[in-house]
Amino acid sequence: MDVVVVGSGIIGLTTAIRLQEKGLRVVVVTADDLLSTTSAVAAAVWFPVATGTSGRVADWSATAFAVFARQAADGVPGVSMRSTRMLEHERQPAGLPWWGAAVPDLRRLTAAERGPDSADGWSFTAPAVEMPLYLPWLLDRFLGHGGQIVHRRLDTLDQARAWAPVVVNATGIGARRLCDDPAVHPVRGQLVLVRNPGLPASTRIQDDPGGYTYVHPRSADVVLGGTFEPDDWNTAPDPATAAAILARCTARIPALRDAGVIGHAVGLRPARHGGPRLEPDPAGRIVHNYGHGGAGVTLSWGCADAAADYAAALGSIG
Repeated sequence: MDVVVVGSGIIGLTTAIRLQEKGLRVVVVTADDLLSTTSAVAAAVWFPVATGTSGRVADWSATAFAVFARQAADGVPGVSMRSTRMLEHERQPAGLPWWGAAVPDLRRLTAAERGPDSADGWSFTAPAVEMPLYLPWLLDRFLGHGGQIVHRRLDTLDQARAWAPVVVNATGIGARRLCDDPAVHPVRGQLVLVRNPGLPASTRIQDDPGGYTYVHPRSADVVLGGTFEPDDWNTAPDPATAAAILARCTARIPALRDAGVIGHAVGLRPARHGGPRLEPDPAGRIVHNYGHGGAGVTLSWGCADAAADYAAALGSIG
């Protein structure tokens, strides 16, 4: 193989596909089953939350938005464009937000639309991705173009060179250990799944005093969130937290009050102080692509393009 991608979440698989599109032979090495990754738990609605506001992040987000919009139009499993209402408790500066250039129909909500509890807000259409459908589609696409999957837990990144001379590190939270990078840390997110009573639009509340709040409908359920708990490694759902999530979300969206709870989930967002690390490693033929926090889907295809360019430029491959 020409390149080995370590990690099979949304970042690893999109990067592997972009590498294949450059004509490279790619193997993905992963310790996890596809639907056991953090990506599989994600609510996965496009928005660059807690990623920093650098130009690179804006560009990566815009690229992914455009890719998902095309995929939704093409009928890719799990991808749709969802009407979204984002509410703010504080008045925002005039003009578009820093991420707004990526969103064609972004507009400010009127006072009547946002209601008395919010000082500002936005309306826009954003990609929504049902990961239990989309991740298998990505894997099938990768395997269909000659990719290979190896299930192995690595102790060091150097062990990946057994499969290829160039390594792309897309290990998410695992990069804390594999790269000895203390900037990598978990941000715990708990959510509640309820039956969809016919809710068409997403609602996101940026700074709800009661806690991190979002309502994201999918084809058969609604994802209610959530929590944003730095440095908490606990992956067990907490009943009191679930009750608080339900109370916040049903207060905002009364139609959810009779929706039956069908599940609970917890994911550890692979955050990194200083933002995502996407760069070639000067110490060797390694490209790092990790630390995307809760914006893995939002940054995925943009980061995949950049990582694939770095890997192809390392030379003597293919």
